[in-house]
Amino acid sequence: MSLRQKILGEIHERGPIPFSRYMEMCLYDPEYGYYSRNAEQFGKSGDFYTSSDVHAVFGRLLARQFDEMWRAIGSPAAIEVLELGPGRGLFAQDVLDWSEKKFPVFFNALRYSLLESSAVLRERIRATLLGHIESGKAKLLKDTSRRADKRSPNSDDVLSALPRCLPADVPLIVFANEFFDALPVEVLSANGSLRIGARENVFLEEWAGSSPTEDEFLDRWGIHPQERERTEVCLVSMEWARRIAATIQTGFLIAIDYGYTRDEQLAGRHLDTVMTYRKHSATPGPHQAPGEQDITAHVNFTALAAALESGGMQTQKLRTQSQFLLGVGEKNQFADAFEECRLPQEKGKVALQLKHLVTPMGMGETFHALVASKGVNREVVESLTGLSFGK
Repeated sequence: MSLRQKILGEIHERGPIPFSRYMEMCLYDPEYGYYSRNAEQFGKSGDFYTSSDVHAVFGRLLARQFDEMWRAIGSPAAIEVLELGPGRGLFAQDVLDWSEKKFPVFFNALRYSLLESSAVLRERIRATLLGHIESGKAKLLKDTSRRADKRSPNSDDVLSALPRCLPADVPLIVFANEFFDALPVEVLSANGSLRIGARENVFLEEWAGSSPTEDEFLDRWGIHPQERERTEVCLVSMEWARRIAATIQTGFLIAIDYGYTRDEQLAGRHLDTVMTYRKHSATPGPHQAPGEQDITAHVNFTALAAALESGGMQTQKLRTQSQFLLGVGEKNQFADAFEECRLPQEKGKVALQLKHLVTPMGMGETFHALVASKGVNREVVESLTGLSFGK
């Protein structure tokens, strides 16, 4: 059975399914989903690459920021970094290796946990982090909690904390790089909420009345689409944000992704952001080749911040990835990038890779960094180097 047949079978049994369910099956089906098939989607030879694929300096700069956050909360004897959707584990490897080399006191206190649902990627992570896992410094986690009902994301009785490798009262930093953009979304238009149906084994778009929850989301954090417009409602992202806030007693969240604010939507931008990719190129649409291409949607940072704040977190003004990384690296002139370069041509190559991370022509202005905290003095948070560029 193929994923297409599996989806068609569910449509035959249930009728047209919400777009979020279709997207969930395409990406996360345990047997045939995009992230379950293999671990070769990442990097220049795959379908897309993340900042960690560009150069190890991304992880090294974040290691520096994690160390600073640890010191900001009083250098506790233990701290956990929990990475959501860690892919192949390259970022974790860069953070752990650089922390051990440059921040040994922080490294001694650090436990690094990784929450990855794909069995294939979990095996890849084990291979990448074998030494750190065997030493007990890193640990793979499974999310065994009961999933919240997407139809009632505000219901307290379905909210559960994230799994951890250390006790709940130990300070925690949650890191999510290109995690929220891959969570299933609902698609709404003036005709209602999108459903995926089928006729003669061909997927078709149909529309059903939008739910009160979807309408409320647009009222508060989005815009109601006009004729021929589409927008997304990210109920699953809201659920994850509330779970993060429920998990952190003292600590931080750093979420790096591409997305928008409500003000940008009100200005007429960032509509219909569902995109599909294969071999670094956009593909015709999500109905093509289910399970064989990536499907993403831009992150609604206004909604994400509101969900975090509802759980008692304080959010900072959104920064671009460029501002965030320049703030962290500016103090030592990006020595984290160039330290291992011995020849001029090596420095030139690294300079180009760093440029790709921080300039508008690369990833610097496309991606944004959202920093949130709980149980930490606001002035201390605002003094973090990642939030200091341009002050």
